[in-house]
Amino acid sequence: MLDLDAYLERIGLPEGGDIKAVHRGHATSIQFENLDPHRGVPVSLATADIEHKLVAQRRGGYCFEHNLLLGASLQAMGADVELLLARVRYGAPPGAVRPRTHLVLRVRIDGDTWHADVGFGPMSPLEPIPFGPGDEHEQAGWRFRVVPDGPECVLQVDLEDGWTDLYGFVAQGVPLIDLETSSWFTSTHPRSPFVTGLIVTAQRADGLRTSLSDWTELALTEKTPAETRVTPVTWEEVPDLLATRFALPQFGLGADGRIALVPDGGIPGGAGGGIAREP
Repeated sequence: MLDLDAYLERIGLPEGGDIKAVHRGHATSIQFENLDPHRGVPVSLATADIEHKLVAQRRGGYCFEHNLLLGASLQAMGADVELLLARVRYGAPPGAVRPRTHLVLRVRIDGDTWHADVGFGPMSPLEPIPFGPGDEHEQAGWRFRVVPDGPECVLQVDLEDGWTDLYGFVAQGVPLIDLETSSWFTSTHPRSPFVTGLIVTAQRADGLRTSLSDWTELALTEKTPAETRVTPVTWEEVPDLLATRFALPQFGLGADGRIALVPDGGIPGGAGGGIAREP
C-alpha cells in the first residue's frame, strides 16, 4: 500500500538509493515532532495514516511513526525488517527502569544487517550502523557505538561528558500490537512527556541539530558536536519558528495558548504579521 515513489520524493531521493542514502535522506528531511500528542490527538500507527501525515501532509512524527515509515519503505525496496522495542536511558536517573517506548529496526538487505533508527529526535544517527556491539561510527562529527550490557544492546553517543547511553534493547523482534500498546501509552498517558511537553527537531547533513522544546525551559537549541547554543523563546514566537525553522506552517496558537492547527491551513504570522489562532 505504500507509495514508495512519493516517499523517495519526500526525502529528496526521487531516483532512489541504498539503505544509507535512504536513512540519511529521511533523517534530514522529515521532522521529529510530537504536535499531535501535545494537542491531545492520539497517534495512529496504520501505514496509510503515517504515510498521509509524514509524506502527503509533510508533517513529522515521533519514533513509532518515523521508523515504521522507514521500515515499510525499506521492505518495499526488498529488505527484511524486524521491529525491536527499546528502553530510553538518556536523561534517566541511575538505576531507573523505563518502559519500552522506543522503536528500533533491525534491517537485513544485500547480505548485511543494520541498526536503523530515524526516530530518536536530536540524537538520531544520520545513517544506519552495523547491527550489534562493535566499532565506533562517526557521522558528521557525531560518534555512535553499541555496547553490551547484560542481555541488552545499548546505543551510546559521545557527548561533552563522554559516552552517554541513549537506549537499550534486547535483540528480539516484537509484533506490531506491542508497538501499538507502547505508542498509545506514549501519546495519551497524562504523565507522558510527549503529552505534557513540546519537542520538535530537525537535523542537517552537516551535523547541525536544531530543537524547539519546553522539556526544561521553552527554548530553541542549536547543537553541533563542538558547540551548543540555547535561545529562550516565548510561546508567541513558536508558530513562526515552526514555520521558518522546521517547515511546519500548519500551526498557530489556540485560544488556550497551546499549539493548534490553523483551520484554513494558512501560515502563522503571515502577511498580516499576526499569529494565527483557532476560533
